[in-house]
Amino acid sequence: MPSEPILLIYDSQCPACDYYARLVRIRASIGPLTLIDARADTGILRDITAQGLDMDQGMVLKLGDQLYYGAEAMHALALISSRSGCFNRLNYWLFKSRTLSRLGYPVLRRLRNLLLKILGKRKINNLNIQGNDKF
Repeated sequence: MPSEPILLIYDSQCPACDYYARLVRIRASIGPLTLIDARADTGILRDITAQGLDMDQGMVLKLGDQLYYGAEAMHALALISSRSGCFNRLNYWLFKSRTLSRLGYPVLRRLRNLLLKILGKRKINNLNIQGNDKF
């Protein structure tokens, strides 16, 4: 079992992101997955921001010292996921391929952004880009 926690940093105000994060299960042999809201001021979010990763453009998976962002995070999650349940089998099938992850993730991100715009949510804007607070 890894000594460091496995972290998934995502937008909890996005219903689709929150649903995904709560349903994805990783293999017990890998360790527990800890969910972190990207809208909360946390040390890991400060680390992500310092690396220039835009949380409005992708989730982050932290495995040990390695950060996986966007499509790479989905791909890594698929590889370490449990295959139990329909959702986790589908997640594995869709994102086990790095190529499919890179093709599918931008579509999912656009749908997320559209959903948050419809819901009237504001961007996370962790990079503090002026005028970048609305979808």
